[in-house]
Amino acid sequence: MNIAWFILITFAVVGIQAYIYHKWGLLRIEYTRSFNEKAVFEGEKIEMIDEISNKKLLPIPWLRLESKISANLQFQRNSATDNEIDSGDYHRTLFSLMPYQKVKRRQFLTCTKRGHYQFKTVSLSTGDAFGISERFKSVSSAAEIIVYPRLVPMDHIPLPAHSWLGDIIVRRWIIEDPFLTAGVRDYAYGDPLNSVNWKATARTNRLQVSKKDYSADHHLMIYVNFNQTEDFRIPIIDETVMEEALSYAASIAQYAIANGIETGFGCNAYFDEMDKKPIRIEPENSKQQLNYLFETLAKVKIGTSTFFDFFFQEDVDRHLEGTDILLITAIVTDGMRETIKKLEAQGNSVEVLPLESDILLKKAN
Repeated sequence: MNIAWFILITFAVVGIQAYIYHKWGLLRIEYTRSFNEKAVFEGEKIEMIDEISNKKLLPIPWLRLESKISANLQFQRNSATDNEIDSGDYHRTLFSLMPYQKVKRRQFLTCTKRGHYQFKTVSLSTGDAFGISERFKSVSSAAEIIVYPRLVPMDHIPLPAHSWLGDIIVRRWIIEDPFLTAGVRDYAYGDPLNSVNWKATARTNRLQVSKKDYSADHHLMIYVNFNQTEDFRIPIIDETVMEEALSYAASIAQYAIANGIETGFGCNAYFDEMDKKPIRIEPENSKQQLNYLFETLAKVKIGTSTFFDFFFQEDVDRHLEGTDILLITAIVTDGMRETIKKLEAQGNSVEVLPLESDILLKKAN
């Protein structure tokens, strides 16, 4: 009789606790995900912070957190993360929470590929201590990581001419800007009368002219052509070479802006699969511009929005002038050659940085 009562009471306790955890196990469970950095470069590490709170008296013997995380974000394994499981693009983490306890777990991820990684929801599941009942809930966990392209040393980039970028930097300082004044100097034969500074002349009793400062006349536009064959209907054949092109563009942009050159970017790829529009950013010279360029290069999809010949022709149609254009491309079509001639006739300079791909060479042969 005693054994029968013991069994009955045991079943009753197990059933009651299973009912309690099924009904209230996920009640007042709060979860947030964040990262210690908003953006990093390809190959760098970033810290992911999972914070979960049990804001009730009922303890939680186990709570499983499951979220979809790209395989391009690789977790660093250590003894503190033995209760984590990866399965393809899914990452699972186990927690145990006492009443009113908050747990913060930090994990390091290596960002192995350029991209824009967004996290929207996670799945929480819990149950009783005996595994009889289990409850699931999806909660919001808005967070994102922007992974910039890998930067390449300038001497590793096959620029069209060794001194090409240096010539642009030199030109940056040798063209007078009539709107900038750097002081006054004595009048010299041949100086125009409209440059005479009459206030300085009256003060010194000698004819003085305004001394002009120097600024940039030309701007730099970096273009990446995502067409790999002359048939623009054929999709990207070699994605690796396009990633290399974006790394070149990021590295050159950083170098140019650091040397005071107004720099912009354009390509015939796109951001959004639902609204495929080519990308064009006008030249500027600032830290904000560099960050904007890096972010743009991180978010670019590997695909084409339009034929590059059409995209390139827009510069001719809008009468672009005074611009140095660096074209990073695997092919140069007859149409592109004609456009280059027209742009040079309008007062621009165009240089081509050719991309080499073994896959494309095999296809061509």
